[in-house]
Amino acid sequence: MIFIKTIANTLKVFMLFTGFTILFYYAIMWVNLEYQEMRRYDEPEGAALKVTNMVSTERENWMNRLFFFYVNGE
Repeated sequence: MIFIKTIANTLKVFMLFTGFTILFYYAIMWVNLEYQEMRRYDEPEGAALKVTNMVSTERENWMNRLFFFYVNGE
């Protein structure tokens, strides 16, 4: 009797886990489809400003760039 209850409870947990896993998978697929439709690389509208400017010197010192990366994380 206890063995049958244990198997029934195990099957319930397994079915819940499987159901929620499938639900989560389809939710992630739906969110991915929604964001895939966005056109991310269009020209911005309005008064947008360019915030980065890559200054290219004839030869950048790689030690300075490495130090900058460690200090700022960029």
